[in-house]
Amino acid sequence: MAKRTLAKTLGWGVGGILLAGAAYLAWWPVPIRPVAWTAPAAPGYQGVHAPNQRLAGLQMIDLKGEVGPEHIALGKDGKLYTTVLSGNILRMNPDGSGQEVFANTGGRVLGFDFDAAGNLIAADAVKGLLSIAPDGKVTVLADKVGNDPIRYADGVVVARSGKMYLSDASTRFAPKDWGGTFEASVLDILEQASTGRVLEYDPATRATRVVARGISFANGVALSQDGQSLFVNETGKYRVWKIAVDANDLDISEADAKVKAPAGSQPAPQARVLLDNLPGYPDNLMRGMDGRIWLGFAKPRGAAIDNMAGKPWLRSLTLRLPRALWPIPKPYGHVIAFTDDGKVVADLQDPTGAYPETTAITETADRLYVQSLHAHGLGWLPKDVLQPK
Repeated sequence: MAKRTLAKTLGWGVGGILLAGAAYLAWWPVPIRPVAWTAPAAPGYQGVHAPNQRLAGLQMIDLKGEVGPEHIALGKDGKLYTTVLSGNILRMNPDGSGQEVFANTGGRVLGFDFDAAGNLIAADAVKGLLSIAPDGKVTVLADKVGNDPIRYADGVVVARSGKMYLSDASTRFAPKDWGGTFEASVLDILEQASTGRVLEYDPATRATRVVARGISFANGVALSQDGQSLFVNETGKYRVWKIAVDANDLDISEADAKVKAPAGSQPAPQARVLLDNLPGYPDNLMRGMDGRIWLGFAKPRGAAIDNMAGKPWLRSLTLRLPRALWPIPKPYGHVIAFTDDGKVVADLQDPTGAYPETTAITETADRLYVQSLHAHGLGWLPKDVLQPK
């Protein structure tokens, strides 16, 4: 009798644990409100993206303990500038010597450009749009659009007119509130609410406006050579948009519908998809030389994530699992260059993923510097890697 009672008690205990586990997976609150969408079939690595190892064997510049050279640019002073996780902006000679801290924003700068006066204009994921004077003084230019905070500034480009175009990746998940830039990006992309946007800041009037919205993680921005269009990564949907700079509060979802409408049934849209169904998550855009625009891929596509596109409940369940079980794709080094008309003119890969999150290329006269969100050094290649093989 005692043995039967013990077995029964154990059975009830195990059943209770299983029931509690099932209840947790089904109903424990998660921060996302996932939206169903249709993911295109992944193209894989073929055609212009055929596998290669042209990005392998990077030479490294030691950043002396700093991590994550997410954006790199050559200043008019001939110095190389890069942003890192600590909030520092480092300045050094192009060979990595003479490193010093140029400024610290107290946040995390993910992208920057220089204005005509030599100020470093920074997209800080925590602070918003900043101007950093040559002496390192930091000034906030914009941290709101009206009364709406800029929650996830991550890319900026300064036009010849002086106007500044900024990508605000998500109006739902601010890195300062959700554990950092990578964590906030995962939440936004899993949710697929498409709240990213592109902003314009006019230093003459100090006004900020919305150029376009409805983007699934707006991640990086570059200008066309004629200054009339913006290129914007839509990371969550594996594509790059070309958007008119004079667009005003354009809803990308509506623009997308017009693009897909029969020819002649709609007026020419102010936005169109330039690169579609890419093999990875596009991250950062950098104007290079000879008409090139460089784009990196933070991660390759993952079948598990694409298969959950139409299953919002499954994405909610994913966030109830330990982070080690999240379906985050394995590292894969990959950067491409394309022209203003969308032609891919370079493709560099490292299937080993030895240099994590290859988020773009900074091109100088003799080197290609590789940007990264988490690397423990600054990787570079001699520019002859671009020569035909």
